[in-house]
Amino acid sequence: MKNIEIDEELYHYIATNTQFIGESASAILRRLLNFGVEAKLETVAVNEPSAVPEVMTLPETEKSAEKAQVTETKKSESIAAVKVIAVSHETVFNFINKEELAMQRGAVGRFLLILAALYRAHPEQFSVVTEISGRDRLYFANSESKLAESGSSTKPRQIPESPFWVITNSNTTRKKMMLTKASISLGYSDSDVEKIRELL
Repeated sequence: MKNIEIDEELYHYIATNTQFIGESASAILRRLLNFGVEAKLETVAVNEPSAVPEVMTLPETEKSAEKAQVTETKKSESIAAVKVIAVSHETVFNFINKEELAMQRGAVGRFLLILAALYRAHPEQFSVVTEISGRDRLYFANSESKLAESGSSTKPRQIPESPFWVITNSNTTRKKMMLTKASISLGYSDSDVEKIRELL
């Protein structure tokens, strides 16, 4: 058995991680380090006899309070982790194929591919884009006829691999504005919105 010296802060840390009266410092450290905790109680020799007994004989109320605090902290961390997982989602950049975009001969093709990528990244939320409209006509809808009713010469096109339609009879500036509004509606940051718009 080797003797080691530890500072006050480390001593306190070990003491607060005691799980039961009589648990040795070695057993506590093995458990904390995932170093093959031994079931049997160990006897530890130290240069300062008062150090270890204090670790082993923490009052139950202090240990209970410490354990409760650690448990509560771990619960909070677990809940936070679950929330992060729940709200995390794919982004449009996971679905953009820049080579495919470059192969498109016109802005309409690129426009539809970007919208398709937005849909694939956010299929559940994508319907929010149907609320985007101009003064006189809708920009997005879930049917071709709905867009045709909102104005003449809208040239509705279905967004690939989605149940949504978009007007395509607009200039590139207007298409960029539609991408901007759609990206904002889907929760993208200003910098990401700019990147999406520039893909057109």
